[in-house]
Amino acid sequence: MTTASLRQQQQSDANTPRAGTVQRAGLAVDPVLADFIEHEALPSTGIEAGRFWSGLADLADRFTPQNRDLLQRREELQHQIDDWHRANPDAGIGVPPRKLREMGYLVPEPEAFTIGTANVDPEIATIAGPQLVVPALNARFVLNAVNARWGSLYDALYGTDALDGSTPSGADYDAGRGARVIAWAKAFLDDVVPLAEGMWSEWTGSVPALANPDQLVGTIGDNFILKHNGLHIEIVIDDSHPIGSGDPAGIADVRLESALSTIIDLEDSVAAVDAVDKVAGYRNWLGALRGDLVASFTKGDEKVIRTANPDRTYRDMHGDERTLRSRSLLLVRNVGHLMTNPAVYLPDGSEIFEGVLDAAVTGLIGLHDLKGLGRLGNSATGSIYIVKPKMHGPEECAFADSLFAAVEDMLGLARNTIKIGVMDEERRTSANLAACIHAVKDRVFFINTGFLDRTGDEIHTSMLAGPMQRKGDIKKAEWIAAYEDRNVQIGLACGLAGRAQIGKGMWAAPDRMQAMLAEKIGHPMSGASTAWVPSPTAATLHAVHYHHCDVADRQRARANEKTVPVEKLLTVPLAEDANWSADEIATELDNNVQGILGYMVRWIDAGVGCSKVPDINDIGLMEDRATLRISSQHIANWLHHGIVSRFMVDDALHRMAAKVDAQNDGDPTYRPMAGNERHSIALNAARELIVAGTKQPSGYTEPVLHRARALAKQGR
Repeated sequence: MTTASLRQQQQSDANTPRAGTVQRAGLAVDPVLADFIEHEALPSTGIEAGRFWSGLADLADRFTPQNRDLLQRREELQHQIDDWHRANPDAGIGVPPRKLREMGYLVPEPEAFTIGTANVDPEIATIAGPQLVVPALNARFVLNAVNARWGSLYDALYGTDALDGSTPSGADYDAGRGARVIAWAKAFLDDVVPLAEGMWSEWTGSVPALANPDQLVGTIGDNFILKHNGLHIEIVIDDSHPIGSGDPAGIADVRLESALSTIIDLEDSVAAVDAVDKVAGYRNWLGALRGDLVASFTKGDEKVIRTANPDRTYRDMHGDERTLRSRSLLLVRNVGHLMTNPAVYLPDGSEIFEGVLDAAVTGLIGLHDLKGLGRLGNSATGSIYIVKPKMHGPEECAFADSLFAAVEDMLGLARNTIKIGVMDEERRTSANLAACIHAVKDRVFFINTGFLDRTGDEIHTSMLAGPMQRKGDIKKAEWIAAYEDRNVQIGLACGLAGRAQIGKGMWAAPDRMQAMLAEKIGHPMSGASTAWVPSPTAATLHAVHYHHCDVADRQRARANEKTVPVEKLLTVPLAEDANWSADEIATELDNNVQGILGYMVRWIDAGVGCSKVPDINDIGLMEDRATLRISSQHIANWLHHGIVSRFMVDDALHRMAAKVDAQNDGDPTYRPMAGNERHSIALNAARELIVAGTKQPSGYTEPVLHRARALAKQGR
């Protein structure tokens, strides 16, 4: 299907009567969503169906015009920035801060303040540790993440390249590798929970006498529970175990408290374009929050049923029984302000803004935890944690604050029960971060940097300024260091330490754990209290960093730093010399195009929003819409400035289609692109993202992806 056909089909769909919907309080609701709300989400909450639907109708009526105005404001500011660049074609810089202030892009800094967020769980407020992000549409992955609160250090070291750059070969146990794992783990114990005398490798059993006795906090059976920097360590004693039987003290494993929190993601890591998709995500959020989510799958010849782990009890050193948390604290990421969804149509025939729907439904589901309706609990402090992405500036943060307040009123919740995590991933938010935090100062529980989306917005905002650096060089540009520093500095100045998380972004190479161990220590060293990891195993390895670095100490050390000037943040990563060789240009273009196609075939054809996708060198990297945004915007920028041509883009699309086809050769459900270029929905959507990249709202990929995925689901 060609780009023109995609647009024609979109117009046709817009004119189709809303057949098959059910009426609820003046809304035309997909029956799949109506059934889920009325028979799964509402029962036992005390909220009647009529009250919910009328509340949702009121939310849509109140916030739809505001939402549209905010999106229009984005466009107005972008037009002003584009006009400045057209009037100053030889400036070779971004729009100066003075002009950005005149436009209203930069707003005045608020007076010094401290956030007032209350009732925040310690996993967010006071304990530093790893954070997982998991696609809400995959129940098995959700449960893996829920249960990733604890992980085996032995397994994480043995099964990855973390130990020495190699991975285990063959199915049989390698005793030599196992010995190196045990030595590494015991050296780690020597560093963080040292014995009063001797080394852990020499310990032969009985109650360990620690250099700091307070670090021994209790026992579970024969196992010992230790604590360091707020994180627990379990020494597993089992001399009947194959590993423990050969250990002087019977140590069979060292287990680390790992993923303290997990974001159940309804946004970038999922392909959700209609009511069926949305309900699948909502249902998994409900099941995870209640503790009754179940996933079954076949592993070898065995059927495995996975559920959430119950909390365990241990006895402290006085013999009193205590609870040891076994599950990640669960957060949910809603979508941003841009997209609408056909799960609900408003009285004027338009689709509901997806962010409004998410706020209402995920808030409703949160009642199950607050009222103790599930098998297991989540928040001990009675809070619902919603991460809100892709907000542009303080006006949009204030809009989200008002929306969450209205949802609280709709559900009968006390003000600020719903907490908000602000993702600092758009340029206007970064430049006005203190004002953004101030707009949500009594409900903010989290800020974090997201380099990927932030880079995509950087390119799109200054699209007309000139050709951008190559992608690898953008990561080293001046603005990115300023961005990462300012996020921590402003967060600390606003009082987030001890009250809320300051986070850092994802490690995107799930198979490169040795490199992660070497490099990701930089995140806690920066003063960030959490950082994203791509798997439960990575969470266990990253937890080591929070033992080696006391984040509270680092935050105290950085608290009095002078904030990096906004001028450094606004330095655009333009190429000083765009006179690249033909080979350099072709390599950059092929790398971008291959990444785009490799991701889009999974998103559009398979409905997989985030996965490990082979890059052009066949190295598996975690890809989501943020990486797609960078690659498509980068080519669009080079296309606009004549670094590449339409012919070069089309040639790369055709050649890389064959490359991606070969990489997916073993998938019987895969739809090849090469030889089917005219009719491949994925290939033509990729071309549209690139060729019309300057026209995509903020450079986002969602409008094109959603339209193409909807067509693929219809078999067109």
